[in-house]
Amino acid sequence: MVTRSRKQTPKKTTKVSWPKSTELVGLEFSLVAQGDDELYPQYTIGLHAWFLQQIQQIDPALSAYLHDGESEKPFTITGLDGQFVAHSRALQLQTGKPYRWRVSALSQKTVAGIASWLPKLPETIGLKDVPFSIQQVKAALPATTYAKLAASAPSGNSLSLSFVSPTSFRRKGHHLPLPWPRNVFHSYLRRWNHFSGESIDQDAFLNWIDDHVIVQRHQIQSVKVAAGKRGSVTGFTGAVTYGLDRKAVEQPEFEHLFWVLGQFAPYCGTGHKTTFGLGETIAGWHLKQAEAYEVPSAQALLAKRIEELTELFRSRRKRTGGNRAQDVAEIWATILARRELGDTLQAIADDLEMSYETTKTYGKLARRSLRETS
Repeated sequence: MVTRSRKQTPKKTTKVSWPKSTELVGLEFSLVAQGDDELYPQYTIGLHAWFLQQIQQIDPALSAYLHDGESEKPFTITGLDGQFVAHSRALQLQTGKPYRWRVSALSQKTVAGIASWLPKLPETIGLKDVPFSIQQVKAALPATTYAKLAASAPSGNSLSLSFVSPTSFRRKGHHLPLPWPRNVFHSYLRRWNHFSGESIDQDAFLNWIDDHVIVQRHQIQSVKVAAGKRGSVTGFTGAVTYGLDRKAVEQPEFEHLFWVLGQFAPYCGTGHKTTFGLGETIAGWHLKQAEAYEVPSAQALLAKRIEELTELFRSRRKRTGGNRAQDVAEIWATILARRELGDTLQAIADDLEMSYETTKTYGKLARRSLRETS
């Protein structure tokens, strides 16, 4: 890590509040780099861990729930939105440069926990040894409830959504980097059913989506990133406009739900790994904002290497059809790729939430497998 200077920044301001009944809220943290530091490519793991550690200090049970609880997580985070200096092995920061980071909460319990945390917010966010000053916290999305969202009326004849960080879905063990209406609205409905207290018939609604929702226009691009604790993801960024055909009105409850889920999307994000920065979604057609997303060279290099190694390790395993083979291949690939970029075994073990000895053993097995193919 290179640190040439530290810049003193003004004291943070956190003027945000909401009613106790609030079930959904989005927050934006304005951050400033304190030094000319090198940030490791998979830093979203660090943001994820830092947030959970902060909540643990004020509510250990809530932190455990956010980490280990339901299959549908009641929060999302984004990556850092800001300028990185080109660097092949790390993300180079510059002292005083601003960055934006967003956190959304999707349940009343999570919103209440964040409300208790904000008055005790520290002055900095530390990602390993790289500090960012917290300058301001403000509302990015209005505080609301599921009932209020459900009562909202549609505006216009179409629904536009912008996907400003890589967005992807899991389909038959692979990534699907396309905004098919069924996949997009399935990701929203799962979360809606889980947290709203309602129970919409999933199959019936998704069949209606298949029959009546059309893509009126789109402008997207594919991108590969190292995301989450292991593996790489092929996703898309860009903007899409969805419309309804004439027969959609024959099921008014589903037509209304279509618009409601469009309002829900910015809170819950789209697709998978939304707690590690993927699937950030904005209501409306904001193509410039979506196109502004650019994978830094260090992240692109890591993602490509993880993908190459994953395919190699998976092809060498005798049983390649199950999830176990894919999971092990991704772990080996992630460990080896990060070691090649200079990360320590302890840092990798911490991010993967594995013991040091297990991480070391997997790394040895990965290197041995790689040598056998040479």
